[in-house]
Amino acid sequence: MIEAIPLQVEPSAITDAVNNTWILTVSFLIFFMHAGFAMLEAGQVRAKNVANQLTKNLLTWSVGVTVFFFIGAGISGLVGGDPFTSSLPYLADDASGYIGWLYGAVFAMTAATIVSGAVAGRARLRAYITYTFLLAAIIYPVVTGITWAGAYIQIGEAGFHDFAGGMIVHGVGGIAGLTAAWILGPRMDRYNADGSANVIPGHSLTFAVLGTLMLAFGWYGFNVGTAAAMYETEAGLMAYNGAVLGRVAMGTTIAMAAGAMGAGLAAWYRTGKVDTLYVANGLLAGLVGITAIPDTTHYLGALAIGGLAGAQLPIVFSFVEKRMKIDDVCAVFPVHGSAGVLGTLAFPFVHYDLGVPLAEAALTQFVGVVVIAAWTVGATAVVWYALKALGQARVTPEHEREGLDISEHGVDTYPEFGDEEGVVADGGRVRTDGGVCCTTRGDDK
Repeated sequence: MIEAIPLQVEPSAITDAVNNTWILTVSFLIFFMHAGFAMLEAGQVRAKNVANQLTKNLLTWSVGVTVFFFIGAGISGLVGGDPFTSSLPYLADDASGYIGWLYGAVFAMTAATIVSGAVAGRARLRAYITYTFLLAAIIYPVVTGITWAGAYIQIGEAGFHDFAGGMIVHGVGGIAGLTAAWILGPRMDRYNADGSANVIPGHSLTFAVLGTLMLAFGWYGFNVGTAAAMYETEAGLMAYNGAVLGRVAMGTTIAMAAGAMGAGLAAWYRTGKVDTLYVANGLLAGLVGITAIPDTTHYLGALAIGGLAGAQLPIVFSFVEKRMKIDDVCAVFPVHGSAGVLGTLAFPFVHYDLGVPLAEAALTQFVGVVVIAAWTVGATAVVWYALKALGQARVTPEHEREGLDISEHGVDTYPEFGDEEGVVADGGRVRTDGGVCCTTRGDDK
């Protein structure tokens, strides 16, 4: 006979262990989204710019997460009303605090990496890294400081609601990308003299779709990971809110599916064709649309928001391309910007049980969106205009023609399809007979 023995462990110790394990697991899942961004963006640029796009994704994480570790997390806490040092675990000598820092860092780096897709094909690597530094140190932390950390945006009984970063993360990334792309100007040959737009297709639809599905997988960590947390009740028991967890998982999935269908239907209605890239990006737009509100949205609301977020994608992309004349290479604004705004504003209208006056909730969401957008546009414009004034924002026309893989990195992503004589990048040496002496890597003598 086996006798039951009471567990001699405090419930709080178990909940802390489970929660920390959960947070680390979903942080790793969100980190995996960078692989998805790398593939999605690499697929949507020309073959001569693939290595540049991959390098930007690698350095976004490497530079950004380091900056967020030493500066950004502290700025977020400071804006939110806490001392600068209290939000920096390395200064507070709090090793367990690194778990929370990592969780915040993967969200911050998602916002940062979105921008790279908008400025693809013509931004200098040094300019992009400079902006990444400032976004991770100041721009994004200020947004989280006034929202998640400080909860300053409130009207009446209603506080600004953004569950997992539909506006705070994706909206910021999409709006920042649009602003940077506008200041940089379009890629060469993107527009004709009469203002009409030319299509510059990406080099690999396969990569783009693979990246889409990798991102969708990681998104479960983004949304569902935010939902699950065990806690200790007043009676000393362990509990968690399974209803919220289930609603978030459902809403994320339904909105994702509806986004793909909405974009496909809108593209078909406009052109008579179901564009594969629109379907892929529509799936992501559906995910962005639900990210601010999956914890409170009725299943019909998730279906509607996902469908609308997908359907607006071809319309907004066409408006940005043809009316605004902005060359948003990877459609980051319609995928992350306008879809994030849509979902955030929809919060009070698709809530299963709002509990506060609808007008107050709607106005609070609107004010929150305006404040975040205004700060993002203003801060981003200052950085990129400064870089442009210094002549450091954009590569030279010659380097843009030959491709950023060669001019910025000294590599050819697909060398077997290139010029047999080879090419030379900045810093390389050329023989007097015109041939290539060596590359910047020094391994081709």
